[in-house]
Amino acid sequence: MTDSFSNEAPVTTASDQVFVNMRREIVEGTIAQGSKISEPELAKRYGVSRATLREALNRLESCYLVERKANVGCRVVALTAERLIEVYQVRSSLESLACRLAADNMEPDEIKGLKQLLNQHLQTQRVKEGESYYQEAGDLDFHYRIIKGSKNAHLIHLLCNDLYQLIRMYRVQMGMVGPRVSKAFDEHLAIINAIENHDGELAEMLMKRHISASQANIQTKFDLYQSE
Repeated sequence: MTDSFSNEAPVTTASDQVFVNMRREIVEGTIAQGSKISEPELAKRYGVSRATLREALNRLESCYLVERKANVGCRVVALTAERLIEVYQVRSSLESLACRLAADNMEPDEIKGLKQLLNQHLQTQRVKEGESYYQEAGDLDFHYRIIKGSKNAHLIHLLCNDLYQLIRMYRVQMGMVGPRVSKAFDEHLAIINAIENHDGELAEMLMKRHISASQANIQTKFDLYQSE
């Protein structure tokens, strides 16, 4: 699974590499949510100094993947129903706006590329069978492409830098299986059609509904966990 982003600086230092590796492992669940960070263990695992590791941890904290609490120390962020509501309220407002702007600002070749990406998702994943729909990060992510297509630098920074990884953590670890898979894909198609038709109002509404359905899908999983 790739973890590259077209708007990121290249990995040039040991701290950069630790940051990228830990970010991927946290998002995908290899490093468990809510787990305590052991600096000596991680420094040994990645073969870096404690100072280098702390630099990477500071960057992970800035994108909400780790948190420090008094008398507790440093931990990986825990995915909770309460945090889901807060994050998705922000996501719904900002990403729907990005979708409206994309309908005005995406170039024809960008729209063509987005349609090709959806076709690639359909052909290479288990979307047709309704089994799974995993989207990798950056330019292989439908949502990321639309956000970039908004051409609004402030909006792109908020969604692709500050919140992107935490949102991906929910999407990857609490993601789509079963009937939601094919529905989500159809929703993606409807959104890109609205963008292609330069119907910003419709694109915004469809994205808001899509994100709401995604949130409800994740919330259902939290409810199941609590009932077990």
